[in-house]
Amino acid sequence: MGIFQSIRSVFNLRLPSLLRGNILVLGSLAASFAIAKFPSNKATLSMLFPVLFAFAGTAETFRCLRAQWSFYHGAVMISLYMDIMAMTMICFLALYPLIS
Repeated sequence: MGIFQSIRSVFNLRLPSLLRGNILVLGSLAASFAIAKFPSNKATLSMLFPVLFAFAGTAETFRCLRAQWSFYHGAVMISLYMDIMAMTMICFLALYPLIS
């Protein structure tokens, strides 16, 4: 698989892309820190967007799973665990101002 074909697969929504899923999740984590204004944590309705984008990134990562075990399958599983931790942090940033 050449470099141009792998770049095309990132932008082609019909093909599963591990890079696209990780960028969506990590980008939404960074955006949630910026939207929540982390040290002071403001409750805003716009925190729904990082949650939705993180969910879409996790679904994209889940599309990359294969039926046969391989090192690629293991890397996708580790990425799914990372997605779950990032989604937990995003949900914490979204819900914490409502509790306190």
